[in-house]
Amino acid sequence: MARKFSRVLPLLFVTAYFSLSALAQGTSPTPPMGWNSWNHFAEKVTDADVRASADALVSSGMRDAGYVYVNIDDTWQGKRDASGVIHPNSKFPDMKALADYVHSKGLKLGIYSSPGPTTCARYEGSYGHEVQDAKTYAGWGIDFLKYDLCGFRDVMRKEAGNDKQKAFAMQKAAYLKMRDALVAAGRPIVYSLCQYGWNDVWEWGPEVGGNLWRTTGDINDTYSRMVEIGFSQVGLSKFAGPGHWNDPDMLEVGNGGMSEDEYRQHMTLWVILAAPLLAGNDLSKMTPATLAILTNKEVIAVDQDSLGKQGDRAWAKGYSEIWTKPLSGGATAIGLFNRDKEPASITLNLREIGLSDTAKLRDLWKGSDVEVSGGKYTVTVPGHGAVLLKTSAESMRAGQDCDRPMSEHLGLPCRNNGLATGQLQQFNVQ
Repeated sequence: MARKFSRVLPLLFVTAYFSLSALAQGTSPTPPMGWNSWNHFAEKVTDADVRASADALVSSGMRDAGYVYVNIDDTWQGKRDASGVIHPNSKFPDMKALADYVHSKGLKLGIYSSPGPTTCARYEGSYGHEVQDAKTYAGWGIDFLKYDLCGFRDVMRKEAGNDKQKAFAMQKAAYLKMRDALVAAGRPIVYSLCQYGWNDVWEWGPEVGGNLWRTTGDINDTYSRMVEIGFSQVGLSKFAGPGHWNDPDMLEVGNGGMSEDEYRQHMTLWVILAAPLLAGNDLSKMTPATLAILTNKEVIAVDQDSLGKQGDRAWAKGYSEIWTKPLSGGATAIGLFNRDKEPASITLNLREIGLSDTAKLRDLWKGSDVEVSGGKYTVTVPGHGAVLLKTSAESMRAGQDCDRPMSEHLGLPCRNNGLATGQLQQFNVQ
């Protein structure tokens, strides 16, 4: 009997692993797209704000462009009843009715919690109530959970002290516990890990069921912070793919702290990174320029490409960088970035980044083809701006000879200029 059980047990583990893998890919085969309440509304968000944002996603055309998640961040939580069941506070009188409304618009509803006793804003967390909360979320019709470490840090300090390995093990166990609870609840729910990139989360995020995981601390609506976060994603491409995505945080496009060119650079970098595209602006007051940046179909297609590859840096000099992202059908997306405040001339040499010098190029922001001469393309990139190009299919050069660091996961003869994987640096910005 013991021998028979020993043969069955590994099979159960394998079956469970592949079931969870299929679940992950089923909930997020491409990076999630939608809207999150925090960047604009923060702790003031209400049921009415969420309904208005859902309406705006539809009326603006953003839903049809792919933005389907309407995510409530922190401060929705009320008290638990005598049985321990969580209830929303007075700002959200009926979460099930809100979910039904959002679903009626062809959208999905997301919610927020923490593995700790409290959240970042000191509202009720899920500590000790993971199974109850997952069942409650499923009963309401929730489709997305952002699970923020915040309050659990106090638990780690108390129980692990200065033992970093114990604290790390506790953190993984906490995220795994909610993953198991979500699976048991029986409703497909995208699981977003928010723990600021600690302990190289990209290496173990899939192990605890994460569909996406934050790689850094919070973004804000400044060019310097966007650049610091976005360009620090160099080297992380091999950790992303269908069902599991690196998350450099929400989009700030339209919140007013950056210029139109800076927001275009922001969006360009995020799509090259195959990042989740979660808008964070007031959708009811978008300018035409903001809407154009957020809904450009050719640009979004780079992010949502079915190959599921994240891009990486291929070349950098001074304030200029070139990043590339493999696409389905043999095409490649190429981002040209200028961090200088003055316009910069950047020359793309197709051979130097591993592409055929006969490849055809299309400028995705302009929606027009561009002329390549002798395997090179030179363009003036606005200060703090970007150009996003896409090559024709089958643009990779056959038989290329390459041994530089990035070739391992890009297949390109490129270098990462010594920046460690996921390392935040103070980038030179003019």
